[in-house]
Amino acid sequence: MKPPARLQPLIEEGLIDSVVRQLMSGKEAMVFVVRCGIETRCAKIYKEATKRSFRQAVDYTENRKVKNSRSARAMAKGSKFGRQEQEAAWQSAEVDALYRLAGAGVRVPQPYNFCDGVLLMELVTDAHGDAAPRLNDVAFTPEQALQHHATLVKEVVRMLGAGVVHGDLSEFNILLAHTPGVDGADGVDEPVIIDLPQAVDAAGNNHAQRMLLRDVANLRDYFGQFAPTLLATQFGPEIWSLYQAGLLSTDMVLTGRFERSPASVDTQAVLREIDDALAEEAARKLRMASA
Repeated sequence: MKPPARLQPLIEEGLIDSVVRQLMSGKEAMVFVVRCGIETRCAKIYKEATKRSFRQAVDYTENRKVKNSRSARAMAKGSKFGRQEQEAAWQSAEVDALYRLAGAGVRVPQPYNFCDGVLLMELVTDAHGDAAPRLNDVAFTPEQALQHHATLVKEVVRMLGAGVVHGDLSEFNILLAHTPGVDGADGVDEPVIIDLPQAVDAAGNNHAQRMLLRDVANLRDYFGQFAPTLLATQFGPEIWSLYQAGLLSTDMVLTGRFERSPASVDTQAVLREIDDALAEEAARKLRMASA
């Protein structure tokens, strides 16, 4: 196909040889399948994010560091240049998170390059070599649901160990990839986490706890459709309490049980949770309608 204008600089630089097809288009980015030598990869072209609410943007970008003081001042003022810099910072947050998580052994697409608002990364595939499906496009047996849920809970723990909370984890941004077996053995299907521009620093963002609890609750609610026993679990609070106590590790066995200590109710926090739940449900319905 004819290469989009945004990919032309990468072709001229020799980072991409040809564009095969468009893989998807969302409100934040378009993704294309591309050829790089003998390898097939994907190129994510970021769009200008005009549909994120101000409050959500503030929640996600809290305490993100900007090295250039001029950019920081412009972003604070909200000037045109500042908005451009803010969008660049939003895009680079996903790149930074991918490199950090890939280095920590989290199952995310391997990033290769980031140039002019285009992220070049691994194409996650199924058993036939085609683009892997999202979880929301797949039905599972109870056993498969329990297995994938356990795998993803471990990935959340591994991410937290790397200092990252996804911030928007759900069945819509997890792919089911196929890993070939060794010496002719059957391969396995395993989840791969994608879409990380909203990732937050676990220690530096005051909303990290709420986002992690929501991420884990999304996993529980989705896989609970196939394995109802998961609906009674409390992995999110258990993970965060262990993290706060400095006791969380990737090899520990979690129980899914958690007893809250009696404390005064923070009414404002409860109202924020309700607002977030309503916004999340509206976003999920929008994604399902456009899927």
